[in-house]
Amino acid sequence: MISVVELTRRFSQGQSEVLAVDSLSFRVESGEAYGLLGENGAGKTTTLRMILGLLEPTSGYAEVDGFRTSNSPDEVKARVGLVSTSAGLYQWLTPREMLHFFADLYGLSDDFAAKRVEDLTKLLSLERFVDQRCATLSTGQKQRVNLARSLVHDPPVLLLDEPTRGLDVIGSKVIFDFIATARTQGKAVIVSTHRLDEAERFCSRFGLLNRGKMMHEGTLADLQAATGQRTLTEMFLAGLDTTTDPSEDAA
Repeated sequence: MISVVELTRRFSQGQSEVLAVDSLSFRVESGEAYGLLGENGAGKTTTLRMILGLLEPTSGYAEVDGFRTSNSPDEVKARVGLVSTSAGLYQWLTPREMLHFFADLYGLSDDFAAKRVEDLTKLLSLERFVDQRCATLSTGQKQRVNLARSLVHDPPVLLLDEPTRGLDVIGSKVIFDFIATARTQGKAVIVSTHRLDEAERFCSRFGLLNRGKMMHEGTLADLQAATGQRTLTEMFLAGLDTTTDPSEDAA
């Protein structure tokens, strides 16, 4: 469903270049939640942006459902739902109004849009605040609306960028339940996070990034056998490159 092949991205920084993503390759199948993991600045968000077609790779490519991002960006975007804490809501619209607005952008019929909004309102427990202005919502409520917005066109692929950032235990549980539901629906999910402890709870396979390069990839059992470490956090710390200044990292 998602194929990333030798994906590379360099950024110019003054007279020098920063290698943000370094020849990254992995696959994510339908019904799978893949944890793209690493510290802040490891290259996770840059990778997601290239998969979605928001950022052109320096070399390599990404494909979604057989469509290459560089050749068919509109087809890719139609098949992907992006959830990001940096995605803003329209403060003077209600969640219901905003979901209908995005349904219209995706070209959904009025009847289908109404059903999707109703289904998502129930799935993500939006009933209590679906007709409040978004400006009045809490952080957790806003994140649930972001989830609904990403799902309104029923995409087969989901990209979640730090989905639990700023959420409390209850808000995080909503995200965990949402990912589990998406997997049962056969969606391919990439979760980008630096919360390695959380990723162990809902991802089936993992890719551990350090400075844009894949350190380890596989199931938890695969990684435990390969590294001799028990948890993802221990694996990451054992392989962390501490020879350079982490402040030099890209996004």
